[in-house]
Amino acid sequence: MHELPPFHPSRPELVAPVRLDRTGENGPTVGQARGKAWRKISRGFYVPAGVAADDPNQRILEASVLAPHDGAVTGWAALHWLGGAWFDGSRGVNGRRPVVVATAGRTVRERSGIAISEERLDPRDVVCVDGLSVTTAVRSACFEMRYAPSDRAAAVVLSMAAYSDLVSIAEMAAYAAAHSGWTGIPRCRWALGHAVENAWSPPEVLMGLAWQLDAGHPRPLFNVPVFDREGRHIGTPDLIDPEAGVTGEYAGELHLEGQQRAVDLRREADFRRVGLEPVTMVGSDLGDSSSFLHRLDDAYRRARHVPAAKREWTLELPHWWVPTHTVEQRRALDVEQRRLWLRHRRVV
Repeated sequence: MHELPPFHPSRPELVAPVRLDRTGENGPTVGQARGKAWRKISRGFYVPAGVAADDPNQRILEASVLAPHDGAVTGWAALHWLGGAWFDGSRGVNGRRPVVVATAGRTVRERSGIAISEERLDPRDVVCVDGLSVTTAVRSACFEMRYAPSDRAAAVVLSMAAYSDLVSIAEMAAYAAAHSGWTGIPRCRWALGHAVENAWSPPEVLMGLAWQLDAGHPRPLFNVPVFDREGRHIGTPDLIDPEAGVTGEYAGELHLEGQQRAVDLRREADFRRVGLEPVTMVGSDLGDSSSFLHRLDDAYRRARHVPAAKREWTLELPHWWVPTHTVEQRRALDVEQRRLWLRHRRVV
């Protein structure tokens, strides 16, 4: 592979596209570009053929060559570049969503894997991060929400942007209010009322929406730690209705076999032991939630028969526990506190 310098010191694995160079020092010659050693990006830009074409950050970097001087990468790609753990562009056609480039009103021809947004672009909504111009987190998330395929998908976008502490619900509300005439703002407003700041995965958000909107039960709390009466941590369920004493867990493929399944069963038993009534959602319930809703209703009925004396749990935090339920609380943590208190939050 032809050796080119890294794109940026903070991202040494990335290779910036280069133009033709008749000397062959800073890019391929015309003859070299016709060979197998180089891969054409667009508009006369090339990268060595060995550069990974499926890496999200490399895809984003390659798409950015279409941005004019005052344009920027936006949408999921900007959120990924900014550190959004749940935005990798893998849920589109052939497993890939196109990278969206905001062109500040200019007309640019779309290329394979790249979409163009000609919406107005306020210069204040553009930041340079590690050498790449991207729209701010709030603008990027708002774009994703406005063009989401459904209201619930928009709520997932904001919830997952909040997961990575990129945007708070209050920040998004202020931004949406200041851009009330934009396409898709009604969808964004709906999502503002249904997004949460402490969901740890997209399925958790969808489970909570089904819990509240489809089953008609009170809105649950997300990832709130449960303790016994002596202040010992029993576990942190994905969802909990503290009045009814019902907990909800989403069990993806990782949770259905092996050691993780054994861990989940032990935790379920721990919750039942202190008077909680667990219910589980599985992957197939995301497409058709009817079975989950029946199980949820059954759990509520069983919970009503649990005597108050058997409720040996509490959500009251011990004095030593650091709350991390909101974006504001998590942003206030130092590096060591984040390592300690957020270690269980992981993307799978």
